[in-house]
Amino acid sequence: MAVSDQKELRPSATDAFDDADYEVVERICPGLRVEGPPEDLAREADTRTDPVWGHYKTIVLAHAGKPLHRWEGSTGGVLTGLAAMMLATGEVRFVLHVKACEEQPTFGVSTMSFTEADVLQAAGSRYGPAAPLTRLTEALDLGQPFAFIGRPCDLSALANLSDTEPRIAELIRYRLAFVCGGPTVSLDIDRMVRNAGVDPDALVSMRYRGRGCPGPTTMVTGDGTEVNKRYVDFLDPDGGSWPMPFRCKICPDGIGEIADIAVSDTWIGGGPDAETEETDPGTNALIVRTAAGCALVEAAAKAGFLTLGEEVGPSELNAYQPHQHDKKYAAWARLEGLRRGGRLYPKTRRLRLRQLAEDMPRAFNEDQASGTLRRAQALVPEIVPPPASTCRRRSSAGACGACAGAGD
Repeated sequence: MAVSDQKELRPSATDAFDDADYEVVERICPGLRVEGPPEDLAREADTRTDPVWGHYKTIVLAHAGKPLHRWEGSTGGVLTGLAAMMLATGEVRFVLHVKACEEQPTFGVSTMSFTEADVLQAAGSRYGPAAPLTRLTEALDLGQPFAFIGRPCDLSALANLSDTEPRIAELIRYRLAFVCGGPTVSLDIDRMVRNAGVDPDALVSMRYRGRGCPGPTTMVTGDGTEVNKRYVDFLDPDGGSWPMPFRCKICPDGIGEIADIAVSDTWIGGGPDAETEETDPGTNALIVRTAAGCALVEAAAKAGFLTLGEEVGPSELNAYQPHQHDKKYAAWARLEGLRRGGRLYPKTRRLRLRQLAEDMPRAFNEDQASGTLRRAQALVPEIVPPPASTCRRRSSAGACGACAGAGD
């Protein structure tokens, strides 16, 4: 993965791809293939299913049991606490996840955490580009059990690769996800940094969230100047929409349906209250989807790494994550618009998208389909053959949708 002229991560082939190489990409890339959990999970006696939120064992409020983990984490510190617990108890040897990138401070970079100190160094959300699976081969080659924490699309890539890579099932003991609203486009992050009075090229470190819920966005420059902005003021100073890649706008699974545990913010309406964000200690909602996830939560609570609250349900998740609810209902129509226009789009299975679309008015589906195609056409209005060093093959309608929709 290389940084493009637009400051985004893009795949770059080290050698020319042939058709066999591209067929591998088609099978693995989560921009082209996104599937829900196996059907046998739904048949388990203690599994419940919601049309929007998918299969789950339980949904429970929780926060990290250790005050430091809760403070350093981006919401309630649950993922930080779970990672620390798995290392402390020997459940896994290390955790593959993301930390802040030193060379590109607004970016995230793949890392392997072997100690609690490593985990704490990586705590806090990363809103810029990140590719946590770039060290997957290195992690697998260690031959030791580990856990993975990432976006739902990263988990889709793991699941797709596991068809031909048996070490994934053998070595990855837990797959944890955060409910993902989509990363922020790098050039928009630079704009936000400038709005905060900081030169993006002068940054040496950046922390988006943490040390509170959501905590301040902290920027440090090479001369030691530190600028702190409230989260809501940094990300949304003008009250505009969240800037994200096109691929994220058509995402059929932002909720981690194949995770053992998916972790969500719990802000009513989908965003923090500006009046209380400085005093909110942070609480997560845990969507526990598998028996392994249940066992992990129970062990973490028993060991003091998690403090469990009340059990909630899909209606509460709809209140915490209304954008996820709405996007799930719109996903089928958005993908259908790309299909009609001959564009590449993620092929999906076991995500109930057609079922949800059938509950919506026909006019809504048509509007979503046509609007999505218009946006894709605006991104790439005409077909330009790709350089030999990038994508080997394009459809008649454009490039692979994994790289921000109609990008390379």
